[in-house]
Amino acid sequence: MTKRIGNKDIAQHRSKAEKKAIKNANRAREAVKQAIARAKYRHQQKGAPTAVLALPPA
Repeated sequence: MTKRIGNKDIAQHRSKAEKKAIKNANRAREAVKQAIARAKYRHQQKGAPTAVLALPPA
């Protein structure tokens, strides 16, 4: 459930541009997660232990 202001959810108070920006940010975040997951298992030998990727601090 989202937070509420009076009788309305906060999301109802957001502009179209703000909603679009949030959606684009979510897509970009998901694309990064998928790229990391693909790189983690790329060219792995079956049954071999997975290599752990070191990520730079955020």
